[in-house]
Amino acid sequence: MSDNEYEDRLQAWVGRELLTRRFGQDSVNVPMIRHWVEAMEDGNPVYLDEAAARETGRDGVVAPASMVQAWTMRGYAASVRPDPAPTGSDELTELLAEGGYTSVVATDSEFEFVRELVPGDQVSVEEVVTSISPEKKTGLGAGRFISTVRTYRDASGEVVATQGWRLLRFRPAEKPAPKALRPRPPINPDNAFWFEAAREHKLVIQRCADCKSLRHPPGPCCPQCGSFAWDTVEAQGNGHVYSYVVNHHPRHPAFDYPLVVAVIELTEGTRLITNMTGVAPADVEVGMPVVLDWIDPDPDLSLPAFRPADAPEER
Repeated sequence: MSDNEYEDRLQAWVGRELLTRRFGQDSVNVPMIRHWVEAMEDGNPVYLDEAAARETGRDGVVAPASMVQAWTMRGYAASVRPDPAPTGSDELTELLAEGGYTSVVATDSEFEFVRELVPGDQVSVEEVVTSISPEKKTGLGAGRFISTVRTYRDASGEVVATQGWRLLRFRPAEKPAPKALRPRPPINPDNAFWFEAAREHKLVIQRCADCKSLRHPPGPCCPQCGSFAWDTVEAQGNGHVYSYVVNHHPRHPAFDYPLVVAVIELTEGTRLITNMTGVAPADVEVGMPVVLDWIDPDPDLSLPAFRPADAPEER
């Protein structure tokens, strides 16, 4: 179907009924007025106090004008078990969905009240389409504004209120999926200090406080002398590639592939597994001199990486 044919089908709805006259399930009544004014914290006495209403020249209590729509709402049961016979509103909604306009938001409601409703009034509503706009670009996505008029009547058919109503039926704008977070490292009491230092862009090495031997990865006990006492020293940030692999699979959305994962031997003698930056996978070599770099994948994580000693720092 061409765009012109679709447009013609849409515009054919202008002037047509979306809703044939339908009465509310209940007549205007004081208990529901009470619920409404309590929820709205509306203390006007003419809604609940007969004497106060008569003092204003009314015959008795009246319903808040803004309740007119509430008297004709279908109710919960009808919303979960709708009538199988489609209404005009159902048909237009289906036609709009055919064009991709699957989401909806109300944009305007303008009432004109003819007379006040009183307990016992039976209110009906009918709705007619007055215009369907061309497709417009909005912050929510491309869509069409559907304008209608709802007419509210009493049991005798006299108009008690009209409502200009406008909806935006729109095609949700596609938003790029956020980049996946880099997997979180397993942090425990033995290595938390190392990751805390990394957040400050400091590469530290755990050192035995007794025999002064360095160790990585961190642990609670010195493998040389068995001491549980330790402190740290800050690494110079120099070393060389001891070994490496180039990962192509399995792929994780947080990484760019191919991914160089290297074992770096620091000048201090300890080794750590890290990523390489500033170098093509084909150019990595065992023994290559490297210097410290940093990867900051998100505000909560900083990790050391290494680049060739002659490569410019990447930022």
